[in-house]
Amino acid sequence: MLRKRIIPIVLLDGFSVLKTINFKTRRNLGSPITVLRTYNTRNVDELILLDIDATIQNRAVDKFTIADVAKDCFMPLTVGGGIKTVEDIRDLLSKGADKVSINSAAIKNPTFINEAASQFGSQCIVVSIDVVKVDEIYKIYNNGTIIEGLSLSEWINQIELEGAGEILINSVDKDGTMAGADIELASLVSSKSKLPVIYVGGISSPSNATEVAKTGVSGLGISSIFHFSNITPKECSDNLNENGILAR
Repeated sequence: MLRKRIIPIVLLDGFSVLKTINFKTRRNLGSPITVLRTYNTRNVDELILLDIDATIQNRAVDKFTIADVAKDCFMPLTVGGGIKTVEDIRDLLSKGADKVSINSAAIKNPTFINEAASQFGSQCIVVSIDVVKVDEIYKIYNNGTIIEGLSLSEWINQIELEGAGEILINSVDKDGTMAGADIELASLVSSKSKLPVIYVGGISSPSNATEVAKTGVSGLGISSIFHFSNITPKECSDNLNENGILAR
């Protein structure tokens, strides 16, 4: 059985770390290098670094920042933000990223997933999906807009067909709230997808992380409780193991 992964999510606005609530309210947290060094001491399984302003500002994630982070990064690193071309991916991998996360470019042109996977291997390509719940239906959300005409299930199927290696599912409604994960969303996506799924959004405690892990997701993307409480990744891993769920 594959062990579950505890994965800190670090958001950037270009050069600084921040944390959002519902993808809107922001709180600045300082240097990514400082944050990274903290996670290095905590022996986390992986790290995901996402520049949330890159696409909106029509720019790529800063490759010099990624190179600086990667030099001190002792765990696998996934990077996302403003990735539009195969050249963008090649640049990030050359700077030390192990995987890339794509979102907007995949929605705009799903064959980009296939092109990227063909060039670099599926194991390098993570497709991120932002989701909101409207009238009890999960909708795909991108750059402040609900994407109509494309259901979550259809998009998951297409992502798989195009050759992605992993799905990163983000609950916009739960983002930054520390009010508990959307267990229903985690269950839905893990049951629909044959790919490994990382759930992100609202995880409030080690026991809540265990609840999410029981849905079948392979990874738990966590941010706020690591930034704003004394809870550590190890406490989350320990709680999974104590409840019979193997964690790295």
